[in-house]
Amino acid sequence: MRDAPYLIGIGGPSGAGKSFLAAHLAERLQASVLALDHYYRELSHLEFEQRLLTNFDKPSALEHELLISQVSQLHTGTAIAVPTYDFSQHTRTSKTTLLEPASFIILEGLFTLYWPDLRNLYGTGVYVETDESECFARRVDRDVYERGRTPESVVRQYRETVVPMAARYVLPTRQHADVVVNGSEAIGENVARVLHHVRKRLAHVEAEDRAIPLGS
Repeated sequence: MRDAPYLIGIGGPSGAGKSFLAAHLAERLQASVLALDHYYRELSHLEFEQRLLTNFDKPSALEHELLISQVSQLHTGTAIAVPTYDFSQHTRTSKTTLLEPASFIILEGLFTLYWPDLRNLYGTGVYVETDESECFARRVDRDVYERGRTPESVVRQYRETVVPMAARYVLPTRQHADVVVNGSEAIGENVARVLHHVRKRLAHVEAEDRAIPLGS
């Protein structure tokens, strides 16, 4: 019998549709969702103007040590205190959110498939790819309407860091995915493809468990 939570990691470039897929999978699986965006590093020691100059599109912008530690705790059935990030101020708040272990936990973010220690915890790794023009349009909408950014700052960041950093750090993680989906396709089809792999993986794990002799 499977005791540990089953972890699904969803990676891909900004605006590809990772959060959208995660939300629909969570509904089907009654899963918890953990966004890597919560783990951007604390920058309150810097002046606001200095924070604006930070490259948020490279892996070192995230406190991956804390991320991997907390996901490892979830994997063993321990609740975690997830940090909260204020994107309008580019720093963390003092608040945390308790996340309890669940049968299924979905992680989503740019670098979900980047760190080997994180990938090793997944039962299923998913990469979402989408045409760059569509990714750009989605990014502008999200950052302006959800994160309080100006259109000018979003466009500048997209050109200066999002695209080049994605080419360097995000796009290569496609090779680590068990499932690759297109974020422009029907969400039902993408959900079905991911669930197909989850079922296969769980069946394989259960078969291995049954093959272990009792008392070994």
